[in-house]
Amino acid sequence: MTTPATNANANATSTTPSPTQLGMVGLGRMGANLVRRLTADGHHCVVYDVNPAASAALASEHVVAAASLRELVDALDAPRAVWLMLPAALTQGAVDELSDLLSPDDVIIDGGNSFYQDDITRAQELASRHLHYVDCGTSGGVWGLERGYSLMIGGEDEVVARLDSIFRSIAPGDDATTPTPNRTRPGTAPLGYLHCGPAGAGHFVKMVHNGVEYGMMGALAEGLSILHHAGVGRRPAGADAETAPLRHPEFFSFDIDVAEVAEVWRHGSVISSWLVDLAADALARSPELDDFSGRVSDSGEGRWTVEAAIEESVPAPVIAASLWQRFESRGEGAFSARVLSALRAEFGGHAERAS
Repeated sequence: MTTPATNANANATSTTPSPTQLGMVGLGRMGANLVRRLTADGHHCVVYDVNPAASAALASEHVVAAASLRELVDALDAPRAVWLMLPAALTQGAVDELSDLLSPDDVIIDGGNSFYQDDITRAQELASRHLHYVDCGTSGGVWGLERGYSLMIGGEDEVVARLDSIFRSIAPGDDATTPTPNRTRPGTAPLGYLHCGPAGAGHFVKMVHNGVEYGMMGALAEGLSILHHAGVGRRPAGADAETAPLRHPEFFSFDIDVAEVAEVWRHGSVISSWLVDLAADALARSPELDDFSGRVSDSGEGRWTVEAAIEESVPAPVIAASLWQRFESRGEGAFSARVLSALRAEFGGHAERAS
């Protein structure tokens, strides 16, 4: 995979002026790398995962491996901060268990991809127990250890300010990104983290971020596919009532090297981006992408973005189409296609062609 630009203030060589403690629950690829990034910057972490081996793998001078949530809570000094990096379906159970173990003024941070409306409910419920809740949309994937993570944060002003040193260490910081020419406002956004508003605001922004990601990825995939099929005019064409004729096959006789196109788009192109970088790297390894079946999952954020657009009466056809594209990739449109085929057979006697 293409190596990303390394953070100009690499955490491995820097130390936060405000080291603190953090509990981390969930040590998958992102959770474990968050811990590594924090401890490289001088923070101390207590970690827990249902897989004890994941916790043991991180144990070090700056990391204590806990065998249970109770043990994790007991190992932290008050006021505590516990970060959850879990699938959305598991988050509520962890919040419920932790809320029975924590003390007033402690904080639960949800860094996963929870639905923002759940955040609002959780914050209200925890407030009644004198606990705080912060939702933190976390973007960066497997590259975040080196690049830093873009953080979109929701929660109370005082609590978010209390956690600033944590967010600052996780975020990219001064990553040599060219400053926005007309920006004059102060703030943390140029460092890669932003307090977006009260509880729910962070995950709302991250939800839309992922919806935009769906659209960008979908457009790039469609464009490369059009190039991939640019030689269709050289293929034998069916000559029957069931096949739309290609009127000018001579105009579609290109043998486009899609991998090289992706590479050239990386350099000086208007659409050059990290996504294009990743596409070029994948195509360089396997020009036909033979390791992939084309089944594309969706984890919820694209759906929620489309639902929000409907509630706000905001047209969002690109994001919506990219969501339908993912459904189609999983065969969810197969029954619709069979209905269409059946209707053509019923009204016109059209027989299906073999694939």
